[in-house]
Amino acid sequence: MLKTRLIPVLYIKNGLIVRSEGFEYHQNIGNIINQASRYNEWDVDELIYIDISHQKEYDLRRDDHKIKSYSSIEEIIKQISKICFMPLTFGGGIRTIEDIDLRIQNGADKISINTEALLNIDIVKKASLKYGNQCVVISVDYRIIDNEPVVFSHYGQKNTGINLLTWIRRCEEAGAGEIFINAIDRDGMANGYDTETIKKVAKETSLPIIACGGAGDPYDFVDLASEVKISGIAAGNIFHFTERSYPRAKQLLKKSNINVR
Repeated sequence: MLKTRLIPVLYIKNGLIVRSEGFEYHQNIGNIINQASRYNEWDVDELIYIDISHQKEYDLRRDDHKIKSYSSIEEIIKQISKICFMPLTFGGGIRTIEDIDLRIQNGADKISINTEALLNIDIVKKASLKYGNQCVVISVDYRIIDNEPVVFSHYGQKNTGINLLTWIRRCEEAGAGEIFINAIDRDGMANGYDTETIKKVAKETSLPIIACGGAGDPYDFVDLASEVKISGIAAGNIFHFTERSYPRAKQLLKKSNINVR
């Protein structure tokens, strides 16, 4: 039986890790390498990094504040891969196969594609053929509109009008190996996961699913895993701000008879 993974998600904006809320408010909370080192010490199952830097400018000129900055996503991935020994997924800003090559060649185990897949589904096919579908994660941001989950693109700002379930079917047909779904309306709200939609997605696809958006305390992980057979449970803010949150969450999941790693 496959075990459920518990996965921290880190958002990179202009060279620093940020706390996200509603995909609009971003608070600087830490250095990329320090955060990665902390998760490595906790022996986490996997890490997902998503680059949300609109201008792709990473150097904040803050070395004088003892916060090391980096000039490119390539350098960021290299530095993280030097100290982390769990699977690493990098997403954000991927537009071409060359962008994927750069991430894989510098230490990423998997890549996640969001907006570009919506613009050009062939990139999913090409990436899957080149690296295997196990390396290709489709990241999908969605909102509930008129009781239906609708896909949003461009950092959650543009309504595509595409139903979430319809889009996941297309991505699976194109060769995706995993689906990462993120509920925009629950981002940073700490009000629990969108279990109803996650259940629908789980019924719709045979692909592994990672769900994100809404974790406020470790019991939210237990509630989701108890109701849905899911490959991965992801969260961001709870792991940044709560002392030893990851190992404590793992302990609670095990006590609740959830089959975790």
